[in-house]
Order: sequence, then C-alpha cells, then structure tokens
Amino acid sequence: MTQQGAALQTYNNELVKCIEELFLKRDELNKQIQQEEEEKTRLQHDIRVLTEKLNRVSESLDHRLTTRSELDRTIAETEAAYMKILESSQTLLSVLKKETGNLSKASDPRRSKDRLPL
Repeated sequence: MTQQGAALQTYNNELVKCIEELFLKRDELNKQIQQEEEEKTRLQHDIRVLTEKLNRVSESLDHRLTTRSELDRTIAETEAAYMKILESSQTLLSVLKKETGNLSKASDPRRSKDRLPL
C-alpha cells in the first residue's frame, strides 16, 4: 500500500502541477485576448475616423471637380466668343483697308486723270 500511496501522491503532485500550468496558460491567453480586444477597439475607432475623413475629402473633391467643370465650360465659351470677335475684327479691318484704298484712288485726281495711256 505504501507504494500505491506514494504513486498516488506522485500522480496527485503532477496533476496539480499540470492544472497550475493550465491556469498560467489561461492567464497568458486572457492577457493576449485583452490586448487584441483593445487593439480591435482602437482600429475600429481609427476606421471610423478615417471613414469620416474620407467622406469629407470625397465631398470636397466632388465640389472642386464640379467647379472645375463649370470653369472649363466658361473658358471654352469665352474663347469661342473671343475667336468670333477676332474673326469679325479681321473682316472689319480688311473691309476698312479696301474701302480706304478705294477712297484714296477716288479722291486723288492725279492718279486717275494725270495718267497717260501707255
């Protein structure tokens, strides 16, 4: 019986030691779980903050793109109108030069009457 008692005592000691190791492992695992839960909470907060920032930037970008599109349209319309003004000015200048030339010929009697036929 003494041997059985000694063996039982040895088994009991080993069993207690194994149970203590399991408690230590569980405590370590609980620490890791707590750390990861804290990290998860931080990341969720960061995601929420970044999502809000992304929404603000997207709205601002949309507004700026709309404004740029309106400016591009205004510039194109203005350039087209300016080109029409330039064409009209060029036509007017050509007509004016031609009329000035005709008036000069008509008002200069020497040119028209003093010329001898060749």
